[in-house]
Amino acid sequence: MTIKPSPELEHLLKGYRHFREEDWTPKLERWKQLRRGQDPQVMIIACSDSRVDPAQIFDTDPGEIFVVRNVAALVPPFETIPGHHGVSAALEFAVHVLKVKKIVVMGHGACGGCRVALTREMRGAQLGEGGFVADWISLLDQAREPIAATLGTSGPLAERAMELAGVKVSLDNLRTFPSIRQKEADGQLKLRGAYFAISDGVLHLLDESTGEFEPVV
Repeated sequence: MTIKPSPELEHLLKGYRHFREEDWTPKLERWKQLRRGQDPQVMIIACSDSRVDPAQIFDTDPGEIFVVRNVAALVPPFETIPGHHGVSAALEFAVHVLKVKKIVVMGHGACGGCRVALTREMRGAQLGEGGFVADWISLLDQAREPIAATLGTSGPLAERAMELAGVKVSLDNLRTFPSIRQKEADGQLKLRGAYFAISDGVLHLLDESTGEFEPVV
């Protein structure tokens, strides 16, 4: 008996068939190269939000970027306590095995995770059984305070400020990793902050000398 795929799965399978016809077959030589391994030069840390796929935004081919996505594109600080450190493991692999030349942290507009960090609307609430969202978003607690004090905890100005601050928090936390800090100092690795505004599709890059995000022309 053949089980008919659900509409959601059938939509994905339709996309897969298009991929086979338009991407796999015409680029077969590229895929043959990728069988032997990957050599991306850039790692991108982005949000899990379904609207901000780095491969789509940067129009990259398979094998070009090494991507980690999580709620609000956050990087936790370096720590060696026991646990399952997914982002840290990916960083370790990218920096030491793949030897990427650049790490980009990309925040985005209308970020639900940053909104939660700002409003604290889920504090004390458990979406499931673990309270994982609230715990993860607490990485932004310190950055939240001056924003809440000057702009409040709601509205587009406060939300955007929180989203931009989140990128800076992740960059600061990247530099708590000894190997990343050393490679950056030696010129072997560069860190960059970015912000994608969903409202108008404009990408902004952080100028760390001024602390400002400038639109890409």
